[in-house]
Amino acid sequence: MASIALRCLAKARPTPTLPTTSRLVPVLTLLATTTVSSSSFSTSTRVNASDNRGKHVIKGRHKKNYKKKGTLTRAKTPAPGERKAFRKRIQLSNNNAITVTGLGDLAPESMASEESQGRVLGVPDAVVDQLRAVEAFRPTQSWGFFKRPHVLVRSETVELGKMMESAKREKNVLKLIVNGGKATGKTTLLLQAMAHGFLNKWVVINIPEAFQLVNAHTDYAPVQDTDPMQFSQPSFALKLLQAISKANGDVLQTLPLTKDYSNVTYLAHLPSNPTLADLAASCRELEFAWPTLSTFWTELTTVRGRPPVLFTLDGLGFVMRDSAYRDPSFNPVHAHDLTTIRLFTDALAGKTAFPNGAAIIGACGGNDNVKIPSLDLILSQLEAGAQGKEIPQPDPYERGYDDRVFDVLKDARLLSLEGVSKPEARSIMEYWAASGAFLEAVTEPAVSAKWTLGGHGVLGEMERATLRSMRG
Repeated sequence: MASIALRCLAKARPTPTLPTTSRLVPVLTLLATTTVSSSSFSTSTRVNASDNRGKHVIKGRHKKNYKKKGTLTRAKTPAPGERKAFRKRIQLSNNNAITVTGLGDLAPESMASEESQGRVLGVPDAVVDQLRAVEAFRPTQSWGFFKRPHVLVRSETVELGKMMESAKREKNVLKLIVNGGKATGKTTLLLQAMAHGFLNKWVVINIPEAFQLVNAHTDYAPVQDTDPMQFSQPSFALKLLQAISKANGDVLQTLPLTKDYSNVTYLAHLPSNPTLADLAASCRELEFAWPTLSTFWTELTTVRGRPPVLFTLDGLGFVMRDSAYRDPSFNPVHAHDLTTIRLFTDALAGKTAFPNGAAIIGACGGNDNVKIPSLDLILSQLEAGAQGKEIPQPDPYERGYDDRVFDVLKDARLLSLEGVSKPEARSIMEYWAASGAFLEAVTEPAVSAKWTLGGHGVLGEMERATLRSMRG
């Protein structure tokens, strides 16, 4: 009977249901384990099986993680040269600064007077325009913190003013090298010399950045009938003529030409009874820039009874070596073979006569980042000679000496710039405080602290520790 009952149950095959009896749970677990373990083992690849492992299954609408395509409104791109113009902009006034009164302005005799030492004096507006024309201001200087430009008349300024007045009075040539570390005020001292020249009716010529003349970024052309071959830079010569004409126009208008240039093609359009101002402003073509500049220089330096000449150059170290230009044989062109630089080097070497007196000033030092054995040796010799010490001798194992550098600088004087004194530092800090740029009380401890932080009075470092910390 039991076997018949089992056969009837097998034929019916009812739908299995999960028993509620707890005694069947181990049996089901055992059956599941037996079923999994009973699968056969194989090392073949499952080709037909679909393997979704490692794939993300996203239900619903796919989310886009990128922007919809559309018309993008782009900003206007800067015009050619606009970025450089913004980087090189010079701000000489600040409307938010406090107007400082009672300081006085520079006068023709201010920079050569002992009474002016340690004072902060304003630059007259007319002189500011002249200094801007010859590019005496630099974008790295702190003129934009104040209402109008002022300068500190330091001891070196008075010394330089006295030397310039002596050259004017005795009709001789001051050949001076301004040397010093980084941020000691070399460019500012050149600016003060140019301001003194403008106030005393000198003819001021300035080469603001000598590096731009030797880095092969300016066009150049060989000058005919020159041995060794020299090269002119027409674009810079034209720019220099325009700066001279704009800055010295009032003085040049009183200086008539002494020769007849009616037979010269590029000068035939000059008016009757022309002056040096007409000559400087007459050039409009690049090919006539250097001949016009050469004629102007000859008229300026060979006729007696005319104002003295102030010729300044910033970056002297760059013009005491080979330039980045090449001659037709692809040999490096020495900087002294570039005609504009040669005007300065011949004047500094004493090869140019100045019957009315002149001051030839070149600045070099920590900002040049140029190591020239000849320049380093001649500077050390000039410094030792000024201090009465033993003159350094050339290194017999050094092969980089250049005789042309020695010929130019051997008769020059040296003016070394270091930090200002504490009374001068207090004077300039009081001016900063009166302008609203320095918010601390100008006490003796504060002056001593800033003077020490500034490397014992280095003006650039003092500005960095006070004024430039305000920049965001």
